[in-house]
Amino acid sequence: MAPWAGAALWMLNPLRVVWLALAAAFLLALLLQLAPPRLLPGCALFQDLLRYGKTRGAAPPRPALCRRFEVPKRYFSHFYVISVLWNGFLLWCLTQCLFLGAPFPDWLYTLLRILGAAQSRGGELALSAFLVLVFLWLHSLRRLFECLYVSVFSNAVIHIVQYCFGLVYYVLVGLTVLSQVPMDGRNVYVVGKNLLMQTRWFHILGMMMFIWSSVHQYKCHVILGNLRKNKAGVIIHCNHRIPFGDWFEHVSSPNYLAELMIYISMAVTLGFHNITWWLVVTYVFFNQALAAFLSHKFYRSKFASYPKHRKAFLPFLF
Repeated sequence: MAPWAGAALWMLNPLRVVWLALAAAFLLALLLQLAPPRLLPGCALFQDLLRYGKTRGAAPPRPALCRRFEVPKRYFSHFYVISVLWNGFLLWCLTQCLFLGAPFPDWLYTLLRILGAAQSRGGELALSAFLVLVFLWLHSLRRLFECLYVSVFSNAVIHIVQYCFGLVYYVLVGLTVLSQVPMDGRNVYVVGKNLLMQTRWFHILGMMMFIWSSVHQYKCHVILGNLRKNKAGVIIHCNHRIPFGDWFEHVSSPNYLAELMIYISMAVTLGFHNITWWLVVTYVFFNQALAAFLSHKFYRSKFASYPKHRKAFLPFLF
């Protein structure tokens, strides 16, 4: 690879700036949570933007005004409704381009160019982005199913800013994937004009990792849901209990760890070298690590018998 090509890989564009800024913000938030309590900002809004669900109970008392900007945590399902619809539309557009030779709509092509998508006829494989978009859509569909039929939500809440961010997040993630498609004008550039001929070993590895991580995340959500049901599957309470089984034997929030692994599987599917997607993975890592750390603190403070060997997020490490 020529030196100028290597430099181009690292060149910042609007998408990379957004993901880099988000990763840096959540890294800072995580470091502040790890710092001594006296160093934590006392602002109620700061705590509200970091905590949601059960971990909000551990935050300092908030003014009544702050509580007016709360929505039920069960609204998480809205995120996946948006993702299934929006990323399903993007997948449909990409499918039309790949298999029918149809160009992207003008507005979508213009949006992708604004976000940083570049004309490319190099080694980027259209199949990689297609598979990742399929993975993202399937992941959102499964999470929507879990929110509706597996998870048991209490009266826990999230801040309205967190809710709005969640709605925008999956729109941005889908556009990030689509912007990695090699373009030839408004059309997708397919090396050799045969999509299946682009199949590589890392596509198979990425798919296996995606399925493996998704299965474990589903198992963890089933375990959490069953804590609030009787043997007949009837919801009997909304209290918190200590979960056991599967990855819960190693970490307090294996569902967050599985989320990270799902995004890493997408990075593998993109061929390991996609800088933009690794920035997405970096954001997911710090975001999920922060949520797992706060959840771990909640469990340890609430249950005196909580297993001492469990880590918050990474087995044996953190």
